[in-house]
Amino acid sequence: MGSFSIWHWLVVLLVILLLFGSGKISGLMGDLAKGIKSFKANIKEDEKDASMEAQAPATPPAGNIPGPQQGTASAAQAQPQPGNRPAA
Repeated sequence: MGSFSIWHWLVVLLVILLLFGSGKISGLMGDLAKGIKSFKANIKEDEKDASMEAQAPATPPAGNIPGPQQGTASAAQAQPQPGNRPAA
């Protein structure tokens, strides 16, 4: 009673074919297949990008900017000197 027999499924399939037609169903299945292929291709590209990032050597950031000084520092010492500016 809880499961449908093969005849029930055949009647359902026949009604679906009559409502939508075989051309529309095959078009929908083709679009579904294209979407799945596109999804898989994007997943592979993401994995490739992640592996390339993991293989890239870790380089320190460019420039040499000192962090904040600890302790008691006067405002004159905290300001950069004109000769110590990094090149742009």
